[in-house]
Amino acid sequence: MQLSDVPDLAHTRPRPVHWLATATAMAAVVAAAGLLQPDAATANQSGSGPAGRTAPKTAPQPAPDTAAVDFPLECGGAKALVTKEATGDLDGDGRPETVAAARCDAGSGTPPNGVYVLTAGKDAGAPRVVATLVDPADRQSVADLEISDGVVRARLLGYSGPDVPACCPDEDQRLTWQWKNGAFVRSAQNESRSV
Repeated sequence: MQLSDVPDLAHTRPRPVHWLATATAMAAVVAAAGLLQPDAATANQSGSGPAGRTAPKTAPQPAPDTAAVDFPLECGGAKALVTKEATGDLDGDGRPETVAAARCDAGSGTPPNGVYVLTAGKDAGAPRVVATLVDPADRQSVADLEISDGVVRARLLGYSGPDVPACCPDEDQRLTWQWKNGAFVRSAQNESRSV
């Protein structure tokens, strides 16, 4: 019989006591890492005044209120109804804008939506519509509307032609708008598709 050059490793098989020791050591490392935190930052911005004093924080401006806006809709005596809205800073000026999907409150059916960008009025005046992203004449309904990282995202349901019944939109498209060089630039997130 030939003896192996490799030593017998039978004694290295893990037993419960080995697992317990490993788990205890790992718990100690995690606990120590949780206790060791960096010191709080103490640097001041230049020109912020004497050390230890900070400039008072101004309250963030509220987003424009959709109830205070006259939307450019021709409703023939019916009121405008806001169906979706989202808020966020679209132009990077530190003040929030509101994007609203509005339609005429017809009482029945699903009138098309317009999608409008609202900004606060000057000197605390009423908010105003500064851009139309989707015109109601395009016969679109807004299924989803959000603002994320300064980008407006919307899912629109529409019609491939005038013969498609208003109850049953047959097109689904996802669009984005982003403020660039003084205007909202529209782009499709993906190709529109039939539903």
